[in-house]
Amino acid sequence: MNFSTKLSLAIAQNQSILVLGLDPNPEMLPDRYGIPENKSQLITAFRDWLTGLIQETQSYICAYKLSFGFYKSYGASGLELLEVILAEIPQHLPVILDANHGDLNTTTVFARTAFHEWQVDAITLSPYAGQDQAAPFLLYPEKAAFILCRTSNPSAFPIQEYPDSDSPLYLQIVKEVKAWGTPEQLCLEVGTTSPDILAEVRSLAPERLIWLRSIWAQEENLEGLIRAGLNENGEGLLLPVPQDWGSQENIVTLLQSLNDRVGEICHEVRTEGTTCEVWVPDVCLLKQHPHQDLILQLFDIGCILFGDYVQASGATFSYYIDLRTIISRPQVFHQVLNAYEDVLKTLSFDRIAGIPYGSLPTATGLSLRLQHPMIFPRKETKAHGTRKAIEGKFVQGETVVVVDDILISGKSAIEGANKLQSAGLVVEDIVVLIDHEGGVKERLRESGYNAHSVLGISDITQTLYEAGRIDEQQYAILLG
Repeated sequence: MNFSTKLSLAIAQNQSILVLGLDPNPEMLPDRYGIPENKSQLITAFRDWLTGLIQETQSYICAYKLSFGFYKSYGASGLELLEVILAEIPQHLPVILDANHGDLNTTTVFARTAFHEWQVDAITLSPYAGQDQAAPFLLYPEKAAFILCRTSNPSAFPIQEYPDSDSPLYLQIVKEVKAWGTPEQLCLEVGTTSPDILAEVRSLAPERLIWLRSIWAQEENLEGLIRAGLNENGEGLLLPVPQDWGSQENIVTLLQSLNDRVGEICHEVRTEGTTCEVWVPDVCLLKQHPHQDLILQLFDIGCILFGDYVQASGATFSYYIDLRTIISRPQVFHQVLNAYEDVLKTLSFDRIAGIPYGSLPTATGLSLRLQHPMIFPRKETKAHGTRKAIEGKFVQGETVVVVDDILISGKSAIEGANKLQSAGLVVEDIVVLIDHEGGVKERLRESGYNAHSVLGISDITQTLYEAGRIDEQQYAILLG
């Protein structure tokens, strides 16, 4: 069961969007434990307190959060405590490891430890090392990563608001990280007490799950924050339980009251006539392309642009196809996955390999749908850490289907497939969404690979022209 499904079931079962921290914070240790005389007594007090807290609260929250920093600060005994607490949490409740991990050198090893050994469901990551930081964690299709976009720490404002309030860094982070993974796998962590700030984040990421932090400094803003953070379906938001509640004797009463209050606000939002942005066809052609609606949507959401653009291959085109925005449009992204799936179902393979970076979200979505493990060849081999060329688990001799977004020269697809072959894997098929044509499939065939595409540029051009989306000049440009 993936994180998204597990969380949804927990929310529905407990009627709660609250996340409770299980942190060995000495400042929050209840008075009944006195003042431990040594580290051993302190760890024992933490264990008794936190395991009891789980028993009390498991019916009133949707997930637990464990701050990794607290546990590792106690050394080996703290990590042992972490494993004890994890074992006490009921399996049907998601666990978020709040690590804000930002060390690129240890990502692969830490992802395996967190997701495979500790079996946590999600982890928080720092965005500043870029997509390379998140990629090893996104190789686990049933897990999720929360990218820290903003904190409420006042001393961080000069950095987060740079260069100005019209285009602050934290909003640029939101725009960038959406291209790293699917909505099911890549979520956002936002610390703020301002409904306006949260509304800006939500407008840029309508499809993402947002974990709202640090909201209790101004409790009177709760309703405004909930309304700003919920998506158009009245969902997609997690709230923290106040930090000091864990030491309160009446925590169950407090949680029940807060759940009632939050539930009323969420219900009001859902019943206020909110609607979801849905694209509907506005043309009816006598001879329709099988993917007519998908072609028109790609154009309507700005994936096809006209102008002078230098491609990654070095060639200059008078148009540009940018597919990165589709992951922010669930309706379109689902159609894209459906189209890929129709092709993949005709092929035989053991694993799916995405070509970094544009096709990684698509490959992840297909891995979830088809229940085939995912791997990916790195663009560059690391000079540190494990120095692996291929991320993910595989067995030599397995057959891998390569998924890419666009065939222009075929260079990136061939390089990726060659890396997979060098690792002892078998690659026969490469599947893309759009083929720019011009003999690229033949070049792939000469390199030993069968190329399959959902759409050719000629299909797109003809459909857009017949639907009145482009004029004769643009028609000529697309046909080259």
